[in-house]
Amino acid sequence: MPLVSTGSVVEAAVRAGLGVGAFNVIGLEHADGLVSGAERAGAPVVLQISENCVRYHGGLEPIALATLARARKAEVPVAVHLDHAESEELVGEAIELGFGSVMFDASKQPYEENVARTRAVATRCHDAGLWIEAELGEVGGKDGVHAPGVRTDPGEAADYVAATGVDALAVAVGTSHTMVTRDAALDFELIERLNEALDVPLVLHGSSGVSDDDLGAAIRSGMTKINISTHLNKTFTEAAREVLAAKPDLVDPRKYLTAGREALAAETARLLGVLRFETGSERG
Repeated sequence: MPLVSTGSVVEAAVRAGLGVGAFNVIGLEHADGLVSGAERAGAPVVLQISENCVRYHGGLEPIALATLARARKAEVPVAVHLDHAESEELVGEAIELGFGSVMFDASKQPYEENVARTRAVATRCHDAGLWIEAELGEVGGKDGVHAPGVRTDPGEAADYVAATGVDALAVAVGTSHTMVTRDAALDFELIERLNEALDVPLVLHGSSGVSDDDLGAAIRSGMTKINISTHLNKTFTEAAREVLAAKPDLVDPRKYLTAGREALAAETARLLGVLRFETGSERG
């Protein structure tokens, strides 16, 4: 199965009324586990590499080349996406490496600067054939859950999309990054209003904190691209920790990383089923 564009995966999901899983890569074990899970589910998946991940690896190229290579070997459609890029230079590198999409995040900047920078990056991406996502409002998590006052306004969102030309918009509707419990309170009425106001797909960041039932409700209300990272990292780490606790003398990383990768694949397949309304059960 060839590497595909994020836009093709997202647009197909919009037409079908389904969600798309967009899951973050930390290392090669994550890329392997995420693709394996998507293959088990028989569903497309978006592999995301964040700017934080780039810093961890000391640069984009090493983790990008490994992830792109794994995606090209997949038996289902797999897209590779640059997530939360705040640097135009990093966007340019992603274009050169063959990414299918980028999320350019100027949400911390004043509105006019956000618009100007995002518009310039959108033009650059479109000229190179890439799909681009941006963010309006602030999805919290680094400094705590955001207050209601910074949730995305539908009218401003419509103006923002028109001014920047982005292909999808991440919106603040009650989620928060890095949540380790699945009890976020989503504003479904706001999601519906945003969906009515915009003609581009909506993206839910911080979805690790959202229950299975609420993920389904969010998709029915108008969300399409569902970003999940912390929940899957928790799944991976718990499995590795169990092996290390049972075998305290173990020194071969392959032994516990294999357990983490397998747990990640299983939970990826399960989540993709939830997002496609094939199952609604909570993970125990």
